[in-house]
Parts: sequence; C-alpha cells; structure tokens
Amino acid sequence: MKESFMSVPNPSSPAERIRRHLRGVEALRSTAASAGTVSAVQTIKRLQAARFEHTYADFLVHAEYAAAARFFLGELYGVRDFSQRDQQFARIAGGLERLFPAAVAELAVDLVELHALTEHLDHDMAVAWNGLSPDLTQGQRYVASWHAAGSREDRDRQLMVVSAMGTELEHLTRKKSLRTALRLMRGPARAAGLDALQQFLEAGFDAFASMARPRVLMEAIHARESDWLNRLYSTADAGTAAELDRIWTARRT
Repeated sequence: MKESFMSVPNPSSPAERIRRHLRGVEALRSTAASAGTVSAVQTIKRLQAARFEHTYADFLVHAEYAAAARFFLGELYGVRDFSQRDQQFARIAGGLERLFPAAVAELAVDLVELHALTEHLDHDMAVAWNGLSPDLTQGQRYVASWHAAGSREDRDRQLMVVSAMGTELEHLTRKKSLRTALRLMRGPARAAGLDALQQFLEAGFDAFASMARPRVLMEAIHARESDWLNRLYSTADAGTAAELDRIWTARRT
C-alpha cells in the first residue's frame, strides 16, 4: 500500500508547517538532481500544464475569469522555477504571523502545502515515468505513472487545498484596506528581497478582485478536476490515455 504524503502529521505553527514543507521540496530537488529525474519532472509538469490549459480554455479567454485562471495555472501548477519564491517564504516564515493577518498567514501555509504536495507527486510520477517503456504513448505512460505515484487521498487533498485557497482569496479581496496595505509593502518587500512573494500576493489579490463571481471559476475547477480524478483512477476507462494523447497532440499543432 502506497504511503500517503498526508500521513505525516502537521505541526500546529504556520511557520513550522511552512519550513517543513519547503525542506521537503528542497530535498526532492536534490534527489531529482542526483537521480537524473529532473528532465522527467519537467516533462510531467509540461504535460499537466497543457492539460490544464485545455480543460480551462473557456476561462482563459473569458474577460472576467482569464486573470484568475492564469493565476491558478501559472502560480500553482506552473512549469517555471519556484526556488526563489520558496527561499523567500522560508525567510519570512517566522515573522508571517506577526506581519500579516491570520487569514493571509493561512493562505501562505496553504500555498506552500499545495506546492510541496504537488512537487512530491510530480517527483514520484517522474520516477515511475523513467521506468516505463518509451514505446508507450505519452498518455499511456502518464496514466501508468499516475497510478504508481501518491494516493487518492493525496490527490483529493491537492484539490481541497486549491478550493480552500480560492475561498480565502475571495474573502481577502473584499477587504480593501488589506489590498491598500499590500500595495504599500512593495518598497519594503523589494528592499528585503521578498519581491517574488510580494508579486505572488498581488497577483492573487488582483486576479480575484477582477471577478464579480469568483465562485463560478472555483466550482468549475472543483467539478472538472474531480472528473479527471475519477477517470484517472478508473481502471475501466481505457479512453483516458487516448484522450490525453489527443489533447497534447493538439497543443503542439
């Protein structure tokens, strides 16, 4: 039976939780570098990003939802290097509860937990990917790697944290004083070397503030990702790999 990433108990302090998750991410980066799985990790991330773009194509071109859709796909599931932002989160972890309201601190904890869980699952999928025959299609290889990595509990937790972050951002963006305070932090954040963290917070606030009905996007994410989870975990759905191949082929053309 595969061990769940979530089986490790969470320390109660937000700062401790952030540091523990980021230590795990750094350890995974070191392991991937020494084991030669960095390329496979990037392949998994690129394929997932392409699938997300396909799944939310309607939101990505919608005037009201495009910014928030790009925020979730880029900041939470993006292919880019997050090491700079991770370092800044680790540096500020101890002062997080003093510097920010409790809701903002909890948002940061959720982001780091989601980031760590996603890296953990992507790493395990990459290890499985490298062990499979290159003669398989990308879809077949991806589905097989998916089944070899993590647990259904981990995947459900991943989606639950995304939903929680959406709810937190929706509530926070209603507080205009908090948004004003965040803008005033630009100079101090830049001086303290926390500009990547500042950019993330502002991007999230701006994206959600631009939506009159943020629940529409969040409910769509929950419904569509739940559907993909059910299909990827269903051994009877032989068409999932073929559909993934069609999506990825279309993205390249």
